[in-house]
Amino acid sequence: MPKNKLLNITLSVSLALGSFSVFGHGSHSHTHPQSEKAIQASKGIFEESDVKDRQLSDWQGVWESVNPLLLNGKLDSVLEHKAKNNKDKSVEEYRQYYKQGYATDINNIGIENNVIEFTENGVVNSCHYTYSGYKILNYISGKKGVRYLFECQDANSKAPKYIQFSDHIIEPQQSGHFHLYMGNESQEKLLNQLDNWPTYYPYSLTDEQIVHEMLYH
Repeated sequence: MPKNKLLNITLSVSLALGSFSVFGHGSHSHTHPQSEKAIQASKGIFEESDVKDRQLSDWQGVWESVNPLLLNGKLDSVLEHKAKNNKDKSVEEYRQYYKQGYATDINNIGIENNVIEFTENGVVNSCHYTYSGYKILNYISGKKGVRYLFECQDANSKAPKYIQFSDHIIEPQQSGHFHLYMGNESQEKLLNQLDNWPTYYPYSLTDEQIVHEMLYH
């Protein structure tokens, strides 16, 4: 059934409609054949020389947090799938892991023309962000990750001063979902944040489509 939600984002109607068109199920990243290099990069295996700068437009659109889906049980099939296939955690252990990872009060995000709007408990804060480069992280597992850093340019804004995108992509490409690290202290402080990674999918997707994306893409 279609979602019956109030989108508390003040983006223009054209952006909202455009995001529905761009991000509707079956029309975003996985419809484009991925190279073997891109597939490996999504798993955290890549050469550092292959990492490229990206623009904020790679994340343009209207997005929603998946945290409510975890809390209301709609991601249970995803947890069960992970527990069955990975065998490193039980379903309940995965639930607790993602409760910590997905935790956020920012349920909606809108991005257009380098401006990001954050909707938190019905209140919208926005800021114009500029690119601060990327950082490559080396994890204990031996895998690597890339975070793309941006900084708010309005000292009076109540939006996060520092943000970092991570979406398993290492070169310019429209994102299909992303993890967003947010804070007001410094980029360095955020780079050390490994336990909380609020995750966002296109607002235009139904809950069922988000589950399908998590299971099969």
